[in-house]
Amino acid sequence: MSKALETLKEYWGYNAFRPMQLEIIEQVISGNDLLAMLPTGGGKSLTFQVPAMMLNGVCLVITPLIALMKDQVQNLNKLGISADAIYSGMDNGQIMSVLNKVAAGKSKLLYISPERLSSERFQTYLSLLPVSMIAVDEAHCISQWGYDFRPSYLQIAQIKERFPNAPILALTATATPQVAVDIQDRLGFHDYNVLMGSFRRENLSYVVRKVEDKNGEVLRVLQRVPGCSIVYVRRRATTVELAEYLSKKGIPALPYNAGMSMEQRSANQNRWMNDEVKVIVATNAFGMGIDKPNVRMVIHQDIPDSLEAYFQEAGRAGRDGLRSYALLLIGEASLKNLKGRVSKQYPSKEKILEIYDMICDSCGLAEGYGADCIYPFDIERFCTIFKQNHETVLSSITLLQNAGYLALSDNARNSSRVEFLVRVQELRNGDYTKEESIVIEHILRNFQGVFSHFVYFDEQELADELSMDRETLYQIFLGLSRVGVLSYIPGDNRHAIRFNEPRLPASYINIPRTIYEDRIKVFKEHIDAMCNYITLKGSCRQQFLMDYFGSKEQCECGVCDICINRKKSLLGFEELKKDTLRLLKNGAYELHDLQSTLDCDSETFIKVLRTLLDEKSITYVGHTAVKLA
Repeated sequence: MSKALETLKEYWGYNAFRPMQLEIIEQVISGNDLLAMLPTGGGKSLTFQVPAMMLNGVCLVITPLIALMKDQVQNLNKLGISADAIYSGMDNGQIMSVLNKVAAGKSKLLYISPERLSSERFQTYLSLLPVSMIAVDEAHCISQWGYDFRPSYLQIAQIKERFPNAPILALTATATPQVAVDIQDRLGFHDYNVLMGSFRRENLSYVVRKVEDKNGEVLRVLQRVPGCSIVYVRRRATTVELAEYLSKKGIPALPYNAGMSMEQRSANQNRWMNDEVKVIVATNAFGMGIDKPNVRMVIHQDIPDSLEAYFQEAGRAGRDGLRSYALLLIGEASLKNLKGRVSKQYPSKEKILEIYDMICDSCGLAEGYGADCIYPFDIERFCTIFKQNHETVLSSITLLQNAGYLALSDNARNSSRVEFLVRVQELRNGDYTKEESIVIEHILRNFQGVFSHFVYFDEQELADELSMDRETLYQIFLGLSRVGVLSYIPGDNRHAIRFNEPRLPASYINIPRTIYEDRIKVFKEHIDAMCNYITLKGSCRQQFLMDYFGSKEQCECGVCDICINRKKSLLGFEELKKDTLRLLKNGAYELHDLQSTLDCDSETFIKVLRTLLDEKSITYVGHTAVKLA
C-alpha cells in the first residue's frame, strides 16, 4: 500500500482515491508545480490535504471562500488534523496566535484569503513559517483571460518567491487552454505541468429551451422533476420575487443574494441543504463551496456571462451520479440583451470619469481630500438622484476599484475595523464633541495596537458598552474618518465607498489597458462563446463544452437536448421509410399524393425518397411517381 493511500485510510477512512487524485498527490510529493483541472465535485480538497499530512511543515491554502475555509478547518479538526484559518473579522491577537502556532509546527494546514497577501507585514510573517507546499484554489482567478479575474490573486506570485522550494498546486474546475497557460505563467511555475480530469458528466443532461413565460416554465419544470433544485437569476430582486411566486404555487422556495444579511443567507442556505425547502432561487453569489449531492435540476432563468460560469453552476446538479438536468431558458431578445452586456459591463471611459465625479460630489468631497476616508453610499439612491443606470454605476465602481482609486464595501461577513492615523498627543489635543471624545477614550483604553494596524470590533457590542445606538456610533466614526483622525471600515452589510487616494481631477484618472481594453476583449470572447453554445445545432452540447475546455474526448453524450432530438428524428425517419414502403405495396403513387398521405414536410420527404432510391427499394415511374422496385 502506498504512503498516500495509508494516509487517506488513516485520517479519512477511504480505501481508494477518486480518479486522478493519486496522480496529483504524487506530483506534489515529488516537488513539482502542478495545475490540476478537476470538474466541480471532483474531490479537489484531498489533493492538497493528503500531501499536507505527508510533508514536513504546513500547507498554505489560498482560497477566496471564507465559509469554505471555516468548514474545511472544522472538518479537518474533527478528523484529528490540526488546521487553522486567518480571515476577516479576526483581531491582531487572534492572527498572531495562529501564526505562532503554525511557526511552532503545531498546524498542518493554514487557510488564508488572497486579499490577506496584500499586506507586506503579513507576507513577512509568512516567510518565517515552515511552508511545505502552496495550494491555490479557484486558480483561474489569477488569469486576466479568465472569467473571474481578481487582482488580489496576483500577490500569490510573491509568496512563491519567498518559498521557491515549496511546490504550488493550482486547482480549478474551469480553465480554457489559454487560461491554463496564463495561470502557470503568473504563478511562476518552474515547468509547464497540467493534469486534466474528465469534464464529462454522463448523468447530466444539458438543455436550452426558448420560452416567453420564463416564470411559468420554471414552475412547470419544477412540478415535474422530483428532488431539490437551484434556479439562477441575475437580479437580486428577482430572487425574492420568483421565490415568492413558486411558494404561492406550491413549490417551497427561498431566495439567496448578496444584498441579504449574512444571517438570512445562512438560514436560507441551511434550510435548502437540509431539504426543508425544494428550491433556492439565487444570484451567482450562491454555490461556491456548496456540495449537495442530490440536486436534480439547475435552471438558469438568465444567461450567464461566460461558459466557465455556466459550466461551474450547472455542474452543481447530479453529483450523486443520478440523472439530472441543466436547463438554460432563453427568450426572444435574450441573445441581443446578452451581447448588449458588453457596453453595460464596460461603460466608456468618459462615462466612468463622469460617475467618479458624481460619487465624489455625492460624498461632498473636494479635490485633494478624502484619502483613506469612508462615506456611506446607497447605490439605489445615488442612481435615482443622478439619473444613472444601476449596472453602469456598479461596473464603473468595479473598474475604479480595480484601478486602485476606491473600493465599495459590501461584505456582511467582515467585522468593523478602525486604525488611528494621528499620534496620541495630537489625538488628545484635538477638538471633539462630547460623544466623539467618549468613543476615542474607549478605543484608547481597550483597543491594543490601534495606532499601528487595523483593530477589528463588533459595532453593536461597542454601541451597547457606550450606551449609544448603533447609528450614532456609525456617524461618529464617519465624522472622525472625514477629518483624518482615523481610518474606519464598517463591517456590516451597509454599502460604503472608501477612497484610497484623495479626490483627483477626472483628467488625472487612469484606467489601465489591462483593466479596460484587454478585459473588454476577453469579455466579448466569453459572450461570443456563450452565444455559440445557445445557438448550437446538429452537434452535442456536452461535446461543445468539452472542446471549449480543451478536452480530447470525442464521444457525444447522447442525453443533451440536441442528441435526444437527433435520436427522435432518426426514429421518425425510420418510421417514415416503413410507412412509405407499406403504401407503395398497393401500387405506384404520384409524389404529391404520397407526401400528402404521409403528412410530412418536403425536406424529410425528399430525404426518405433518396434513401429508398439509393437502397434500390423503390424506383421512379416517369418523373412524377414512384413504385416498389
